[in-house]
Amino acid sequence: MKQRTTFLNLVLLIACLSFQMCQKAEQKQTGNPPMDGFNLAGSDPKAIQIADSVMAAQGGRQNWDATHYIAWNFFGARKLIWDKYTGNVRIENLKDSTKTLVNINTGKGKVFKNGTEVTQPDSLAKYLKEGKEAWINDSYWLVMPFKLKDSGVTLKYVGEDTVSAGRQADVLQLTFQNVGVTPDNKYLVYVDKASHLVAKWAHYRNVNDSAAAFVMPWQDYQTHGHIKLSGDRGKAKLTDIQVFDELPETVFTSFDPVTLPQNQQAKS
Repeated sequence: MKQRTTFLNLVLLIACLSFQMCQKAEQKQTGNPPMDGFNLAGSDPKAIQIADSVMAAQGGRQNWDATHYIAWNFFGARKLIWDKYTGNVRIENLKDSTKTLVNINTGKGKVFKNGTEVTQPDSLAKYLKEGKEAWINDSYWLVMPFKLKDSGVTLKYVGEDTVSAGRQADVLQLTFQNVGVTPDNKYLVYVDKASHLVAKWAHYRNVNDSAAAFVMPWQDYQTHGHIKLSGDRGKAKLTDIQVFDELPETVFTSFDPVTLPQNQQAKS
């Protein structure tokens, strides 16, 4: 009898552990864990909850992580194609025909400028750095709502306000520590209470500034692949936004012109 009781207890223990493991796996798959380096201790629980609602409204963390390639035109100045899986980025400067192929994780790559490939080490390093910094800036204008719990970020809940047409919004404050090109910046991000999408942002060059350098709307969200992206910033527009599951490797290895396939919309 004692052996049978011990066996049943063991079975129950294994079942309990299995359930807990499955539960944790499900939470990891469907939740929105912060990135390494996110200031969890210094961020407000309410601000984190709102950030999670934004991620869900934009398509969810699982779909964001599964998004492979994103392409866009940054205000008519640059065309970018980003491989989220590898960190490879192709940047085409539309004003002087410079092409930069850089990996944002390693900083390595190659540059085509003034009709020839740059081979001088110091010049190459300079242009690759400029390319990476362009990607940091240009991608934030497109995918900031997915990066509210990114490394180095502190989130604070500021309060409520209104956005266009008098819609109610929650306001989050984003500050940064030891990340990005301009870590002293501050943003106020206005999250529509009804849609849970970012409706507006205000940019401050310094965390102590009282007046914003600019305030712009986030409008006209469209579904690309399985996520929502906005390119309408009022008087300025991010255009040619596309999401792909597959692209040829030559996009990131060759300076030859690239013809992208038709934009991939959400699959049923």
